[in-house]
Amino acid sequence: MPKSKKTLSKSLKGRLPKHAQTIYVRAFNNAWKQYKDKKSRRGRASRDAVANKVAWAAVKEKYRKGKDGKWHKKKKS
Repeated sequence: MPKSKKTLSKSLKGRLPKHAQTIYVRAFNNAWKQYKDKKSRRGRASRDAVANKVAWAAVKEKYRKGKDGKWHKKKKS
């Protein structure tokens, strides 16, 4: 189901910075719309699972997980 920052789990809110939360929510909601039809998804993955994978991939483009378990913005190279 589509998400908002308010509906994110406590663990996500505790680990992800606000900007990363925004990225996650936007990517999740876009994927939720895009993969509405089962035919557009690979294998038997649920709509929620696909949207979650897309959302994490979007976060990982800009953030990396630190040794502290929290996510930190990647440095520009």
